[in-house]
Amino acid sequence: MFIACCAFLLTGLVRAQAPPANSAPSSPIASINVSGLHKFPPDQVIAASGLKTGQVVTAAQIQDATNKLAALGIFSTVNFRYTAAGAAINLEFQVQEAPTYPIVFDNIPWFTNDEIGDAIRKQVGLFTGESPDGGTMVDAMTDVISDLLDSKHIKGNVTHQLLAGAIGDQTVMQFHLDGPPLRVQSLQFGDALATNSEPLKERATDLKGKPYSLSAAEIFDYEQVRPIYQAKGLLRAQIGPPQAHLVPDMYDPKESAVDLSIPIAQGPVYSWKGATWQGNQAVSSQDLDSALELKPGDVADGMKIEAQWQKIEKEYGKRGYIEMKLAAEPQFDDSAHQVSYRVKISEGSQYRMGQLVITGLSVEGEKRLREAWQIAPGQIFDNSYYELHIKMLATPSRDIFGNLPVHYNEFGHFLRTDTDHHTVDVLMDFQ
Repeated sequence: MFIACCAFLLTGLVRAQAPPANSAPSSPIASINVSGLHKFPPDQVIAASGLKTGQVVTAAQIQDATNKLAALGIFSTVNFRYTAAGAAINLEFQVQEAPTYPIVFDNIPWFTNDEIGDAIRKQVGLFTGESPDGGTMVDAMTDVISDLLDSKHIKGNVTHQLLAGAIGDQTVMQFHLDGPPLRVQSLQFGDALATNSEPLKERATDLKGKPYSLSAAEIFDYEQVRPIYQAKGLLRAQIGPPQAHLVPDMYDPKESAVDLSIPIAQGPVYSWKGATWQGNQAVSSQDLDSALELKPGDVADGMKIEAQWQKIEKEYGKRGYIEMKLAAEPQFDDSAHQVSYRVKISEGSQYRMGQLVITGLSVEGEKRLREAWQIAPGQIFDNSYYELHIKMLATPSRDIFGNLPVHYNEFGHFLRTDTDHHTVDVLMDFQ
């Protein structure tokens, strides 16, 4: 279509200039627009395409520009269309943005995050502080980091990998230096509670003496430091981010090591005020209140609070609500140093037992497992019972198989739901 249109638009020009018979039809660009953008500035996308208004282009050149945008990795789809504008064309790129992810510079303490981000922003167009999961843009970011390290004569190869973040369900793009590791020489905490904690002293070797990794330090913050403060009602304690400081290695002053510090600000101690419930029908609010371990006025032990929500989820699972979701939103009263929770429950459907499907066992082994399984087809499915058996079957269980010689190296399990009939099949595979 583009070739036909250009041929029509340029008929007079062809007669006047008499170009070679084999030249590709072309036309000047009157305007360039981009539709479908939310995160990226249109002018930067146009610049990344390599095309400019007034430029005379062929269909092949427009396709090349489209391919160039698609290769960046920030768009899941890129198409183009054009309309005639006299002897020129109005060009539009139609894009759909792909997901982008927060960036973690895992073991590159020679530069701050801001310094690396500024260098990338200056040299890589369309950089928003996040990264796509692949493409030429990620490669360009990697090159910038490599150039920064080269400027300090740091040896190694910069790699990038999409992986689960240290905290929560967030996915991040991690940039990592594969090279001589930097050893963590010391670990300090910015608060006496953590400094004097015996459990933390015992776990300090998780980081000290090991190669420096920001991701490992963040996991340590979340799994080891955070619970100490949560348990004392310090629910809004600010922990981290970890700070790495380059120092001479005490064993070899010619080499560098890392002094790692974790800043901490305690904040106030909160007491428990209670919870309000939304969306619960299968379990009454009174029963949910009874399931709570904390009583009004108790120290708001964050670890007990988390255990309460897990207890409620487990109780729903016993009643067949295996898709139940719970979202607990804290409501802080800073003047009284109290916290209450607004708990939204999405119960989902109640499921009943469907089929028990067993593969990989001998005939007698399967028989004994079926005899031990006590949820009959049609009964309300008890997810706690299922999870108990999964733990028991991680290795051959005498409670199930008795003295029967049963051997397997791998055990797979899966719940297959039928949303139309609200039944769930239990699948077990032994290898």
